Amino acid sequence: MSKRKIAKLIAEEIVADYDDPRLFTLTALRRRGFPPQAINTFVKKLGLTGALTQLDPLMLEACVRDELNVTAQRVMAVLDPIKVNVLESQEILPFTVSVPNIPGQDSVHSATIQNTFYIDRADFRETADKDYRRLSSDQTVGLKHVGLVATVVKVDKAPDGTILALTVKLAKLTDANKPKAFIQWVSDFTEAEIRDYSRLFRHKCPEDTEQVPGGFLSDCNPDSLSTYHGYVERRVEGSPVYTSYQFERIGYYTVDQDSRSGKLVFNNTVSLREDSGKS
Repeated sequence: MSKRKIAKLIAEEIVADYDDPRLFTLTALRRRGFPPQAINTFVKKLGLTGALTQLDPLMLEACVRDELNVTAQRVMAVLDPIKVNVLESQEILPFTVSVPNIPGQDSVHSATIQNTFYIDRADFRETADKDYRRLSSDQTVGLKHVGLVATVVKVDKAPDGTILALTVKLAKLTDANKPKAFIQWVSDFTEAEIRDYSRLFRHKCPEDTEQVPGGFLSDCNPDSLSTYHGYVERRVEGSPVYTSYQFERIGYYTVDQDSRSGKLVFNNTVSLREDSGKS
């Protein structure tokens, strides 16, 4: 897309600037966390051509995913937190484990689960259907890395039905109580603004007047930016701008230039997989 058309997107306040992570300018790709090595790999795969071609962003994202898989440290994060309280009678907690920073490499960090922790709202349903594998009122779930299985004993709700908190009991993982799935959690955390991005345009070719007779401005996706106020493991505090992490089970994220002392901002770089839906 030309600089002139990007300027129209900025003027209409559809994007913030030329480095808006939804664009495919070099400054935007950097801000979104695309590593230079991945961009170089992508260019090499394309080869040289004098013809005008349309490029599929999925190929570039695959190169980014391959690079970050071996370079981005793993952390646990929840985008939309639900508070979880553990029954006071239990003596399992606090419990600390060593977790690999990157699978297959030697470096590790410690993760401690305490009597209060948080899970993602998307990982709990009051009633589970046959395809749902995570936590529900009648279905257990495993907690990643710590070898514990959670069972819901109480659901606290607001008057409007919004779930405020869960009370669970925990048991050590055994062959007998092995759950269908394991989810991430955070206990010692820092708050963060987390920005998720989807395609800026509805069509692959928004400048094609046959596909988009109303012009490219009419093809913009109003839901291309979603902002969450989530929790991330505290060890990310102080991370420099452009530091990349894998948020376990969610995707790859990079520290944005809008971060300030005491308030990190993360941009979603790419998902873990092209079809990253979770049952």
